[in-house]
Amino acid sequence: MSRADTVDDRKGTPAPAPVLTPARTANWTWTFGLLRSELLTTFRRWRTLALLGVLAAVPILVGIAVKIETGDGSSGGRGGGGGGGGEGPAFISQVTNNGLFLVFTALAVTLPFFLPMAIGVIAGDSIAGEANAGTLRYLLVAPAGRTRLLLAKYATVMIFCLVATLVVALSALTVGALLFPLGDLTTISGTRIGFGDGLLRALLMALVVAVSLTGVAALGLFVSTLTSSGIAAMATTVGLLITVQILDQIPQLHALQPYFFSHHWLSFADLMREPVYWDDLEKNLGLQALYAAVFGSAAWARFTTTDITA
Repeated sequence: MSRADTVDDRKGTPAPAPVLTPARTANWTWTFGLLRSELLTTFRRWRTLALLGVLAAVPILVGIAVKIETGDGSSGGRGGGGGGGGEGPAFISQVTNNGLFLVFTALAVTLPFFLPMAIGVIAGDSIAGEANAGTLRYLLVAPAGRTRLLLAKYATVMIFCLVATLVVALSALTVGALLFPLGDLTTISGTRIGFGDGLLRALLMALVVAVSLTGVAALGLFVSTLTSSGIAAMATTVGLLITVQILDQIPQLHALQPYFFSHHWLSFADLMREPVYWDDLEKNLGLQALYAAVFGSAAWARFTTTDITA
């Protein structure tokens, strides 16, 4: 390559940026078209809508239960703080004072089981479901390639993570506004913050919860590449999820528990401290990135080397 290819000798100016060729444009168009197709297919399924419906119903049931229990003016539960490291935040005792706390309570209630189970079902069925239906081979005939198809599947699962978390948060916010008063709120540290600040922290909590599920999503995607049975992949993913959570409660395994993907899930509660405690949050996000990298790479290695017969 000559200097004229990169810099004009006489003017000393950089050469023009490379032009996006029709082939590259077609590749990007196909990639986004594939992702759009995956999203439409996933969110149009009755199973997906049923999962989102169950997630939306959990805050409603919690809100009604708290309203009934505190109808005589009694407290909704014991006060106290919360944080990471496996201890759930006691936000429910504050719900009657401020409906915004129902958002925090709903996220804490759904994160240990309901949200991961929904993610496990969607991720476990992502590849195995296509193989079971006999459509996987036809997808690979198109010019997407195995890597792009796998990335589109994982991106779809991650978008579902975000949508599912926001469904829980929005349902809780709506029920909290209807059943309880809204206004300034008291943090775990005892300081007062405005409603706008509390609403922003609720949004950040939902985003952190969604990111906390990336490890489960990658695990489910890897399991999905190991079998051609969607039901088996979903059951295995949910079974692993339950097993890890049980192991995380056994005191004799305390040395291994910090490496379980679920160990720091409830660290999102530290966003309700003033100042915010970042230690457990950083550990959680780093651990999820590690799980996503390991199981994402394993899923790619498996999917790109196996023979597709269905």
